[in-house]
Amino acid sequence: MNILVRGTNWIGDAVMTLPAIAKLRRLFPDGHLTLQTREWAKGILGQASLFDEIITPNSLFDQIRAIRQRQFDLAVVFPNSFSSALVVRVGGVKKSYGYAAERRSFLLTDPIPTPEWKDSRHEVHYYLELVDAVGKNFFGTTTSNHDLEPRLSLSNVQRLDALKMLRESGIDPTLRTVALAPGSTNSRAKRWLPERFAELADELRSQLNVNVVLIGSADDREISQRVSDLARRKPIDITGRTDIVSAAAILGVVDMLVSNDMGLAHLAPAVGTKTLVIFGPTNQLTTRPMSAIASTISADVECAPCMLRDCPIDHRCMTRISVASVFDIVAKELVE
Repeated sequence: MNILVRGTNWIGDAVMTLPAIAKLRRLFPDGHLTLQTREWAKGILGQASLFDEIITPNSLFDQIRAIRQRQFDLAVVFPNSFSSALVVRVGGVKKSYGYAAERRSFLLTDPIPTPEWKDSRHEVHYYLELVDAVGKNFFGTTTSNHDLEPRLSLSNVQRLDALKMLRESGIDPTLRTVALAPGSTNSRAKRWLPERFAELADELRSQLNVNVVLIGSADDREISQRVSDLARRKPIDITGRTDIVSAAAILGVVDMLVSNDMGLAHLAPAVGTKTLVIFGPTNQLTTRPMSAIASTISADVECAPCMLRDCPIDHRCMTRISVASVFDIVAKELVE
């Protein structure tokens, strides 16, 4: 069986598809599993050891050509976009499964109705539902969900390189390290206030005597610089200096991550690091990290989750989360 998995477009979503892909692999243990994804995701998703091949064609034409060349028997289309179903159809895949969204049902051989529970259960279950449909169609049943937690492995070389980068950046290797991710590329409303991240960094250093590292993509440099400027004792700032693979390695060697609702919040627990996610306008019921070592904090406000990218009022979902409340959780987690 020659199988195509059309991957998602954001880091957090990509991590949340891993349990579903692992289940697909269990259904077809001898199948040839190809992941189609974006170039940035190739390195990190290759760590999951689930795929026989990863392809990263860019344009629609290149995607269609790559799919036609490989003559896939089956496609599982995780994104809800029209274009992701279109390339599978034009690419000649024999059987295709995806959600009946964006008026694309006619492009899929097996469109799956969007579950009624979509907004009340975790996204991990949403992706698993597609694979369950495949299992029921091919085998009349499906396997149980062995593990709902996404997991990614890191090599010893990657960990050593990450430790080297942190030491060269100025951390004290004899102390524990807390990473802070104050950015969020696709939503300003998801950002906890930079002055509170700065105050948290100062409290962590003065009360817990830990290294504090700012991390994020190149798009997060401005917000990290703002946090650094506001802090009394400058944290180590490596924002924008890592690609997704080296960021995962950094997160794999620190002791804890404190993050807004963003991709790194899913990546850190997947590589085994305790994580605290600060939630505001987004739905933590459906998009929190699916991990026993990840926790969340949020304010009880009547307007959340609103899912807006910019707050039209006073950003109360974030302003009502105090530094003390975040610090207390971090301090407790570092002790345990």
